[in-house]
Amino acid sequence: MERFDPLHPRRSLRLLDPQVRDLGWVSFFADLSSEIVYPLFPVFLTQVLGAPVAVLGLIEGIAEATASITKYPFGQASDYTGRQKPFVLGGYGLAALGKLVLVLAFLWPVALAARFIDRFGKGMRTASRDKLIAAATEPEQQGLAFGLHRAMDTMGAVLGPLFALLLIQLHLPLRWIFAVAVIPGVISVFVILRLVKERRGEPRREAFRLSLPKSPAFRWLLAGSLLFAVGNSSDMFILLKANSLVAPSASEVFRLSVPVLLYVLYNAVYAAASTPLGGLSDRVGQFPLVIGGYVVFAAVYAGFAAAGSWLVLAGLFAAYGLYIAATEGTSKALISRAIPSEARGSALGLYYTATGLASFSASTIGGLLWSALGAGATFAFGAAAALIAAAVMLLGRGKVRRALAR
Repeated sequence: MERFDPLHPRRSLRLLDPQVRDLGWVSFFADLSSEIVYPLFPVFLTQVLGAPVAVLGLIEGIAEATASITKYPFGQASDYTGRQKPFVLGGYGLAALGKLVLVLAFLWPVALAARFIDRFGKGMRTASRDKLIAAATEPEQQGLAFGLHRAMDTMGAVLGPLFALLLIQLHLPLRWIFAVAVIPGVISVFVILRLVKERRGEPRREAFRLSLPKSPAFRWLLAGSLLFAVGNSSDMFILLKANSLVAPSASEVFRLSVPVLLYVLYNAVYAAASTPLGGLSDRVGQFPLVIGGYVVFAAVYAGFAAAGSWLVLAGLFAAYGLYIAATEGTSKALISRAIPSEARGSALGLYYTATGLASFSASTIGGLLWSALGAGATFAFGAAAALIAAAVMLLGRGKVRRALAR
């Protein structure tokens, strides 16, 4: 019988439970749907619906806060009921519904409702989906499993903006483009219905309450993650930096294309590196990959602070893709391994809610620093926060290692 071998992650991919690939396809189609819409939403809101830029900030703030706040209670609900698939199905279904509501929006409050529905769905599904991935894999496979899932998810983020550019070249109105985006969202729901299965766990009939899991390792990991998230401001800032470095004499099409193409480069590197780095984490451990990713982030943000050319930014965007490939899936695997299975949904939900709210704060701080001191201050703050977070995690490495050794 062929066994999983972390030294050969590519060979070991075929040994993963099919559930991992099925959930990867779900995320691929859902992200394809979202990323067709995402780069065009600001134009639609301000130019088609006539909303001021301040409303865009309000909508995105509410949307991201909604996704963050709802992850913890829905993670607890998953543990409470012993079910995951209904939350995954409902979450992805709401995401598809949100795109449809956006197609029908003729006033900006309706666009706000569309984004709220979409992000509420994200909060509903995330912890349960990741719990399904963790339940379908052995501990020594989880880095590879989450890495594969992130790679498939991010391929949607690569193809979505490119597909949007193609539709623009075909002169489709924005509403028609958003209507096209509903289709892959519906496909993701169909894949869940036909392919995704759950292994029902024992319900935890405890009252909902906000509490930290009884795991010192989790608390150290959460503390480091929160410090990092406080400096990890919205990617809109790096796109704004890219746009600011394009020569004023360049054509409008070129000025709009540079940030989009750099965003595609970032996602392409992210997608390509997620699976091999996830497999590497099963060989050397998730903890070193997360720490290394934080250090890469600090170096890249320092580079953003000093960059004076969009060509230099291309290298930084590629390195930025390596950072997130090294940390996104491996962080989930690390958290999953540090928590007993019966409390995993609550722990993942709390982790996502706390770090999501911290990231929302990071964008506020980043914007204030940018306005008061310039772009360099925003990126310098992020770099410093990442280094401090890495140091905090290193302080707790003993407790983390003991938790992973059980």
